Amino acid sequence: MNFYELLSYARRNTCSDIHLTVGTHTAVRRFGELELLEPIPDPQEVEDTILSILNEEQKARVLSGKDLDFSGITPDGARMRVNVYHQRNNLAASIRLLENTTPTFATLGLPDTVRKLADEPRGLILVTGPTGSGKTTTLAAIIDHINKNQKKHVLTIEDPIEYIYPHGKAMIHQREVGRDVDSFATALRSALREDPDIILVGEMRDYETISAAVTAAETGHLVLSTLHTTSAPQTIERIVDACPPHGQNQMRMQLASVLKGVITQQLLPLNGEEGRVVATEILLNNEAVGNLIRENKMHQLESTMQSNLASGMHTLNNDLRMLVMHGKITRDVAMQYSSNPKELMQYI
Repeated sequence: MNFYELLSYARRNTCSDIHLTVGTHTAVRRFGELELLEPIPDPQEVEDTILSILNEEQKARVLSGKDLDFSGITPDGARMRVNVYHQRNNLAASIRLLENTTPTFATLGLPDTVRKLADEPRGLILVTGPTGSGKTTTLAAIIDHINKNQKKHVLTIEDPIEYIYPHGKAMIHQREVGRDVDSFATALRSALREDPDIILVGEMRDYETISAAVTAAETGHLVLSTLHTTSAPQTIERIVDACPPHGQNQMRMQLASVLKGVITQQLLPLNGEEGRVVATEILLNNEAVGNLIRENKMHQLESTMQSNLASGMHTLNNDLRMLVMHGKITRDVAMQYSSNPKELMQYI
């Protein structure tokens, strides 16, 4: 099948990703599971398919041996995120299919605490989780909520741009790394001169970006970003560890002051039906949390989350327990995704 037939097949079957590789199977990811499609297509046909979605400049870059990241629009008007790369001296492409409409908190099944965080006037909010856990989608729901309810100037810095936001109550400007600006850090430095109320940083990849994002939060902006971490305590440690040794204590002080919350999430297969459900861990900054961050006692954050359920915090194990109790996921799935299965078994 050609590229557009493959897109149509993926959409009909609720696939999130397509993998094209010269010389082997085409694959799709459906509800988190990878499926190989038969038969193995002709190698030249796959290479032609990959090249057909590139413009001349992109083709020249790929054929010179370089990788390529970009976003595009499918024939049905939906957006896709594409990465073209080389393996075993052959071309390959990973294509993430994005929804036509911006998601909402309700459709994603996110807790009400996330909406409350979206209404914060300033500070730092982090959405974390492994690859494919829906971090970008959660950020899109937060921006959509702001767009519908707040008269704010929102500036996004993305690599690449995934969701497109029309102006609602908010004015939204979207900058793409590599096309509109050289890097996240460069865009963040410029952002402070562009009168934003809210800044979305697609990913905090390095110390320069982390430092610029925290500084933006300190100067009165609401900053949203993501990291590839699997728990709230690990998120704080990752940010601090990215700093040079002489700056780590200062970063802990800054985080204790500007952090509003950490939303850690994973997508789990539903019990007895197709689809996935989100499991979250939420850390909110209060006096106790701020003190633990300043004193480098991140190992105590989990017990603080457990003892502050009434304020909207909870650990991943607590959410997994609730999902099992409500029949959303099986006990085996909960154990598989828990970072502390022994504790989870005691909860259940």
